[in-house]
Amino acid sequence: MRESYQNPTVKQPSPAGDIIVRAVQPADAEEVAALINLPGYRAGTLRPPYQSLADVRKNLDSPAPGALNLVVTLDGRIVANGGLNRFNGRRQHAASIGMGVHDAFTGRGFGRTILAAMVEAADDWLDIRRLELTVYTDNAVAIGLYRKFGFEQEGLLRSFGFRAGEYVDAYAMGRLRR
Repeated sequence: MRESYQNPTVKQPSPAGDIIVRAVQPADAEEVAALINLPGYRAGTLRPPYQSLADVRKNLDSPAPGALNLVVTLDGRIVANGGLNRFNGRRQHAASIGMGVHDAFTGRGFGRTILAAMVEAADDWLDIRRLELTVYTDNAVAIGLYRKFGFEQEGLLRSFGFRAGEYVDAYAMGRLRR
């Protein structure tokens, strides 16, 4: 357990500007819709193209029970988002996570920032023992990031998703809190 309490809104000074991790808000709908519709962002997810603003607003207005949905902002602009969804019943000790970074801000540590916030919340506040995710096998950068946070490959999911006209494989990865 970490000794210091961290605010739900975490501000980190950076040479690049002010970086804030916070809960997503309904007012973020337009910016989140633009983010998830970016081609690079979408290529790493199961999202279809052309997500409507109305659908994004609906999801932000009615999150899944127990979900944790975060954004990272740089000088007020959303540059990454992520979500943690806890399972129910006999799997309440586990949660799935998903995340993405704005196409113009990859390689600058924002993926690490959002993943660190979700892992900390799972470990220190939500008592989640197991985190799960899927990642396309050709996404070496994301796989490397997940491994740095203790995720291990648990399986290969063949023809997992349909992307850009073809079926692509994904790894099932998991992390157990020790």
